[in-house]
Amino acid sequence: MSALAYGIQLPVQSQSTLYTEPWETEAGPEDLVAVARAADAAGFAYVACCDHVGIPRRLAPAMSTVWYDPVATLAHLAAVTARVRLLSHVAVVGLRHPLLTAKQYATLDHLSGGRLVLGVGAGHVREEFEALGADFERRGAVLDECIDALRAALGPDEFPEHHGKRYDFAGLGQRPRPAQPYVPLWVGGSSPAAVRRAALKGDGWLPQGDPRERLPAVVARLRALREEAGVEAPCTIGAITEPLYVGRPGWDVGRRTVSGPPRVLAESLRAYRAMGVDQIQVRFRSRGRTELTDQMAAFGAEVAPDL
Repeated sequence: MSALAYGIQLPVQSQSTLYTEPWETEAGPEDLVAVARAADAAGFAYVACCDHVGIPRRLAPAMSTVWYDPVATLAHLAAVTARVRLLSHVAVVGLRHPLLTAKQYATLDHLSGGRLVLGVGAGHVREEFEALGADFERRGAVLDECIDALRAALGPDEFPEHHGKRYDFAGLGQRPRPAQPYVPLWVGGSSPAAVRRAALKGDGWLPQGDPRERLPAVVARLRALREEAGVEAPCTIGAITEPLYVGRPGWDVGRRTVSGPPRVLAESLRAYRAMGVDQIQVRFRSRGRTELTDQMAAFGAEVAPDL
């Protein structure tokens, strides 16, 4: 059985009250660069960035309005890292025409030397869709077609072609092409529709924080759907772990946090592999940038070898 890959949703770039640490509110670009470089050095498979164009006032107290643009952020970090992959977790591609999305992410893949993983999702903020003239009510069907259109537009053809219900294009050349011959496309979300979409259309699945006890059943469902549809290509199954702290914390890290010696964390996380998970997205409790990057370094050196 192969080792679990591990990646991280970057701090600072999204600041929902569900997970943001207090120090992030005053942090900025230099902190993002430091964390991305720490991930690069510690063997993380990817760094991830979220996608929201605008947050309505009714949601701002919980979600905040701090949501960095994923293409700009990941491109910036591509220039200061060497190997770590660049994941949109997730791009709400139904907000934009797929040719525009393809142009942005193909350029990112080209500039980064082929490090893009395009994570996509349906989105959930009605006002965002309405302001941009996008179809909120049919966003699932729109996403389905966007995935098909993006497969064509991010493929090898300089003049991609797609003919669908909502999008129709041909004869429009786009260069630079992605550096990768095939850009991995991971589907986010944990609703039955999202799991089905991941099973039938994705190269990977990014759950929305499903607790451990729910994962085995969902993974089994996803694999069964792929088998029924005759999809033989591998699918990278993801999981978002509990908050982590390597070592004995000298402060209150919360009851859900998994903490302790590296062997304890490794034993806990290996359970995900037994569920059929291929990659875990980790988050560390921290009181500042240095504590976070120290935690990442310790994880890479002392926990990851036992995964």
